[in-house]
Amino acid sequence: LSFVTVHGSVNSHTAILARTMSIPALIGTDIPLTDAIDGKLGIVDGRNGCIYVDPDEDTLSKMQQLKQEEQEKKELLQTLKGRENITIDGKKIMLYANIGNSKDLAAVLQNDAGGIGLFRSEFLYLERETFPTEEEQFQIYRTVAETMAGKPVIIRTLDIGADKKCDYFEMEPEENPAMGCRAIRICLTRPEIFKTQLRALYRASAYGQIAIMFPMIISVKEVKQIKVIIEEVKEELREAQIPFREDVELGIMIETPAAVMMSRELAKEVDFFSVGTNDLTQYTLAIDRQNQKLDAFYDPHHPAVLAMIRMAAENAHAEGKWIGICGELGADLELTEEFLSMGLDELSVSPAMVLPLRKKIRESK
Repeated sequence: LSFVTVHGSVNSHTAILARTMSIPALIGTDIPLTDAIDGKLGIVDGRNGCIYVDPDEDTLSKMQQLKQEEQEKKELLQTLKGRENITIDGKKIMLYANIGNSKDLAAVLQNDAGGIGLFRSEFLYLERETFPTEEEQFQIYRTVAETMAGKPVIIRTLDIGADKKCDYFEMEPEENPAMGCRAIRICLTRPEIFKTQLRALYRASAYGQIAIMFPMIISVKEVKQIKVIIEEVKEELREAQIPFREDVELGIMIETPAAVMMSRELAKEVDFFSVGTNDLTQYTLAIDRQNQKLDAFYDPHHPAVLAMIRMAAENAHAEGKWIGICGELGADLELTEEFLSMGLDELSVSPAMVLPLRKKIRESK
């Protein structure tokens, strides 16, 4: 039903996944872990960040009333299914969902998302004790593509590193893993792992509208290296007479200040951008998003972060490419109108936020 931790940060991937799966969660609480609370009734209020242990009758009654009101709001949002994501003055926006594995597909369909804007493929690796084979990956990607029945499915290549560690990768310990060998840096230094995933992705592209997105890009040189490896993979598939789509869209995550500053040049090399606001905030503000003590300083609404997003959007559009947000900020209803004013083309959020965000878009000018 919910979980509560005494360690961690609200900006960690644990918290992000909880939101994706619509699980109420409190992260980094000061609740005492003693036998005294074992077996007692607890109420987790994820919206206000409170936990009530052994609540009195008044509190219990109040919380049950709030739960009922929340359920009624959800039911009202169901009337928005099948409606367009269009503002009062006629601007349309793509509204997609973020998922961690194929088990989340039901939530994507139930919440009427227009596609998948971020499939976090690293969880195929994190849930295992050894590398997933090409065939195992292909079957999962194919299932996702077929289930979405022609709707866009943007799959991010593995983003291992920082707070997402895999023992069998046998990575050397790093003093600062958030700035270490992670994501595309692993893929480009260990191309055998990368090629296995790319082969599976291109094979699955024959079964739906798959696009591929690369994380932690900082230079045009990296994108060109990726394209060389992709051409090798395509040639291998052609020789083996394995079907795949030649026109798979390629995109990159904009999650470093370097990518923002290079965004005009990068836009010439790819089909789309997706802003990873979690890491972009971390690197722009020089704040470790895992450090609970810095939560008070971590400000995703910081003018510098918003200026970075605006710059990336302007440069993407200058080269005729589309841009979206797949980070947590995309679901921040306080910023929806600002994102619309920046000209963002897509927002990808946790499945449970699709309908609330559609409501906000349809009420905006």
